[in-house]
Parts: sequence; C-alpha cells; structure tokens
Amino acid sequence: MSNDGQDSQSQDSKNLVSQAVREAARQQQFLDVVDRDTATERFQAALKLGPLGVESVELSAALNRTLAEDVIASVDVPSFDRSNVDGFAIQAADTFGATEDDVRRVRLNAEVLHPGQAPVETVASGTATTIATGGMLPRGADAVVMVEHTDLDETVDPPELIIRRSVASGQALTFAGTDIAAGETVLRSGQRVSSREIGVLAALGLDRVSVYRRPKVAVISTGNEIIAPGQPMKPGAVYDSNAAIVSAAVAELGGDPVNFGAIPDNVSQLRDILEQAQSCDLVVLSGGTSKGAGDLSYQVVSELEDPGIVAHGVALKPGKPICLAAVEGKGVVILPGFPTSAIFTFHEFVVPVIRSLAGLDVDRRENVQAKLPMRVNSERGRTEYLLVGLVRADDGYVAYPMGKGSGSVTTFSMADGFLTIDQHTEILEAGADVLVQLLSESLVPSDLIVIGSHCVGLDILLSELNLRGFTAKVMHVGSTGGLAAVKRGECDIAGIHLLDAETNQYNKPFLDESLQLATGYRRVQGIVFRRGDQRFEGQSVADALNVACDDSNCTMVNRNAGSGTRILIDELLDGRRPPGYAVQAKSHNAVATAIVQERADWGMAIETVAADYELGFLPTQNEHYDFAIPVSRYERPAVQCFRELLANEEIRQKLSDRGFQLADD
Repeated sequence: MSNDGQDSQSQDSKNLVSQAVREAARQQQFLDVVDRDTATERFQAALKLGPLGVESVELSAALNRTLAEDVIASVDVPSFDRSNVDGFAIQAADTFGATEDDVRRVRLNAEVLHPGQAPVETVASGTATTIATGGMLPRGADAVVMVEHTDLDETVDPPELIIRRSVASGQALTFAGTDIAAGETVLRSGQRVSSREIGVLAALGLDRVSVYRRPKVAVISTGNEIIAPGQPMKPGAVYDSNAAIVSAAVAELGGDPVNFGAIPDNVSQLRDILEQAQSCDLVVLSGGTSKGAGDLSYQVVSELEDPGIVAHGVALKPGKPICLAAVEGKGVVILPGFPTSAIFTFHEFVVPVIRSLAGLDVDRRENVQAKLPMRVNSERGRTEYLLVGLVRADDGYVAYPMGKGSGSVTTFSMADGFLTIDQHTEILEAGADVLVQLLSESLVPSDLIVIGSHCVGLDILLSELNLRGFTAKVMHVGSTGGLAAVKRGECDIAGIHLLDAETNQYNKPFLDESLQLATGYRRVQGIVFRRGDQRFEGQSVADALNVACDDSNCTMVNRNAGSGTRILIDELLDGRRPPGYAVQAKSHNAVATAIVQERADWGMAIETVAADYELGFLPTQNEHYDFAIPVSRYERPAVQCFRELLANEEIRQKLSDRGFQLADD
C-alpha cells in the first residue's frame, strides 16, 4: 500500500475516533425541566390510579396484604363467659366475709370443667365447680375463686371447699364479647394485615379474607457496567444494587416485584424487555435516563405513546434526570442510575403510585419534627432532598445531615429519614425546625449514639458492642462536631482527637464539667501515598509536602472540615492549598481508596488504614483517640458496656493487633 493510502486510512481512523469522542461528549440538554409539583401532576394525570381488583386469599397468605373490605365480627370473642384462672366457679355471695380466720364452706360439685368442655351442672347457692383457666363458666356461677385461696375438706362426703378470701361478682372472669362483640367492625378496608390482624381474623374463625390484588412492578436495570451480585468484579463495573433496593421497597409497599435483571446498552434488547415488562402494572427502570450518547433508556421510552413521556428533567437535587412516562394508564419510570438519586425519586414519584394501586392511603407519611444542628446550604430553583440521621436530645429530635453524594449506597442504610428543602430556600440555619420523613414505618432508637471522628478502632469496639446485645448509631462529623454534639446532649459518646496548642495535651482541655473522658488508645497519623512514588518514598514529611505543594500534577485528597485529621493537615500545610485541597473525604478509608484508585496521589490517614490498603506511610503525629461522655449518661447500660470493652483484655489485644497502642502501653 502506498504511503498516500496509508495516510488516508489513518486519517479516516482518526476521523472515526474523533466522531465517537464527539458523540460521547455531546449531551442534549433537558428541554423542559419542570418543578416537582408539575411533574407529579402530569404523571398522575396520565395514570389509572386506584386499587387493581379484589381477590380472596387464605389466612396463611394474608400477611402484609391490604384488606379490600371491612371485617365485621359474626361471633362474640370470646363466645362464652370463661375463667381467667384455675379455681372454682361459685356464686360470689357465698364468699362474702371470708378471711383466713373466718372461712366460708360450700359443697363441691362432681364436675371438673376443662377448656373446650360444656358445663352440665348448675352452680347453686352453697356449691362450687372445679374449673381450669379458659374453662366455660357454668350456669348459676358469677365469679371464680382462685385455687390458692381455698382448701379442700375431704373428711366429709361430698367434699367441701374451704374459702379463705372473698370475691366480687365478675372476678377472674372474661365475659362473652368482652374482646369483640358480634356485629362490631374490627378491621377496615385499606388496612395492612400484620401478625396482629392475622390473630384477630383467626379469632373470628375466618380462614379466608378479601384483599386488594398486589400490583406487579417490573424492575429493570440498564447499563454495560451493571453486573449481578455474586458475579466476579470487573474493572469499571458496578454491582446492581438499585434492582435489589427497588424490589425490596416494592415488596415493603405491598407490591409484587418482577425483576427482569440488568440489560446492557443495546436498543433492540432493551426495547424487547420493555415490551415484555408492560404486562406488569408499573415499570421501573434505573439508569440511562440522562441525555448522553450512552443513555439509551430514555431513547427507547421516548418511542412509547398514549401519552408517552410526560416529564423528563425535574428540578430536584439529587434526581434531576428522572423520566416519567405512561402507556394506556400504566406508569413507566426511569430512575437515575446513582443509588441515592434513584431512591429519592422512587419515594417521590413511584411510592404514591404503588400505594394507590395496592389500595393503601396515598398521602400517608411517617414524619417526625426535628432541629438541624448545623447550617445547611441549598440551591435555589431545585427541590433538594437531604438524608439525615436522627438522635434524641433533651428537647426532641436532632437531624444530622448524612450527605455522601448521589452515588452512595450506604447512606440509606445508616439514615433514619430525609428532609425536603423547598426550591425557594437557599439556607436552613442551625437550630431550624424541619420535618423529617422516615424511611421506615417507625423510628427504632439505638441503644448508643456515637458522634465524632471516624476510626477503625471505634468500628472494632462497636462491633463487639453489637455482639453483646447493644445497637449503636454512628455519625462521622469530625472531632469538633462530635465535641459540640456531646456538649449539647445529642449523643452518648463522642470520639475525639483534638490537640490543645497551649498545653500540648490531647482532648482533656476541651472538656467542661458536664463531660468525662474515657481513655481510648493511641494511633499514628501520617501521609499516605502509593508505594514507589518517589515524591514521597523515603522523604521527610516537610520535604514531601514541599514537593506535593509545588507539583501541579500531585493531587491530594483532604479530610472533612472539623475533623481532627483536617486540623492536623492544615497545621502542616501552614496556609498552602495544594491541588485537590477542596476535595473532602469523611473517613480514613475513603482517603486510602481515592489514592489506591489513583483519583488522588496523597492524603492523611492513620497507619492502620495505610497498612490495610498497602500504601506508603510517612508518620507525622502520635495522637490520642479518646471518648467524651456526658456525666449524666456515664452509667447508662450501653455506655457501661462500651467502657468495659475498653478495659477488656481480649478486646485490647484486638486493637493492639490492628496497630493501635493502648493508653498504658
């Protein structure tokens, strides 16, 4: 081939590459971004909402279903007057005045009443019948005297019952219909059936019950990068957490999830799957909703009609790319691919639809009032969702923001709920009252609240605490944030490592008389980097920092403001701002991960984490990590257990094995 031919072929190849790059880089803009309320109105107007139909199911299959009609009792519960104790059915008047010193005597009838046995003899005045707990009260009796308050005289025939304590009419009895009266409405249409309702239905003698049909919800994940849990991880791949989360949420809401799996970015394949999925009552996709070249879900959904897409792009943060569509009254929703964005938009737009189709109250929300402990900034023009962890203070709940970005999977597992910031609000001041929507039907308080600095050693202690039967909620807000929280009474323990510049002493100078310090352990902070990086390897800390600050290609990953590690970093940098300074990680592990994945070249973390991630380490500071505890909470059971763990030799050895130095070492 001539050089001219080779040059032409090379140029064509370059043009193809250039075209591919341009296509991938080009992103169409959302042409009609609407606010949340408008999107909701358009979407729900295009749907056929309301229960899907009624079916009769066996009682064993009724758990978590929604009742389709009121349940009216056809029988009394109990259906007879019954004894609550083992004793003797008697006429109360025959016991009046009975004491240990002045007993009463009655003749014992020749009948013993066990549960399920109908009485034969009548209890006349001056007689009594032996009866067991749950036994049916015989005619003539109006009370039961406990066996403990009687003796039996067998020297006479028939035997006589000696009564040492008087009883009132109705004593130790449950009368027919006391629990449920025939004709009473005991359960109502739209009520979820829990184990408690199952018990009521069984007590009424019902073996079947009418419930609303469960809506079938198709769940589809899209993207070449998505792989199923259990498959080996590949570079650039992501495990499909969205399908698992959405499917579980659908089931919790009373729906029937139908998982179609993860579909690669193939228009033809996605079109076929979407056609199959429309046999369900609702279709929920995740991923591919933006308008980039590789986002195909919206392209396929845009082919739908009657009416098709009703909103693509909603002024939300996170969740702007959500796509809402409908086909012949059935909803088709494309959630954003990032987990946090997906779940927020699922709660906002999909949950009300599923609740309506399942026959549940659409407007029901489990909310609690709380106060913000810190200022929160928001972006005007977009409704913003903020995940929070709730802790109980002396005057109510406090909502701690738990933002980790729209890609965080773990945030939801740790959060209690979220608050919605109106699109017209830019700032929520510290102390502001907020309404938190719970992520579950009830708020289950933890035994121990820990707020403060993140540490692997603390993780070890809390895992051991859990094994001993105590639950803990942890929020990593840094040492200064933890100290402020514990002083406000918002937590039981604050993990801190703060150095007082005047006394050169750790932690104790920062405490007031309301707090007590539980001694923790020592750990070594230092600069972490990839092994073999000559900018750091074998250098002193000062020289390494000089090189890092002077090299525009040397990127750091910082720690969150308020953390003890951030304070140490700022002291070492002495006002310098190297590349990457604005990028903040909330934990030592997050710093190490960024360096391992080459998103950053260096940062600061403890020696234990550096070893875990096989990173280089330049020690800077041997610091004390201790625990500030309110004096008023020092003797609480969970706090006591935590303190005992600090003194436990086995636990101390575990900490030592991970590179932590115990206080008396």
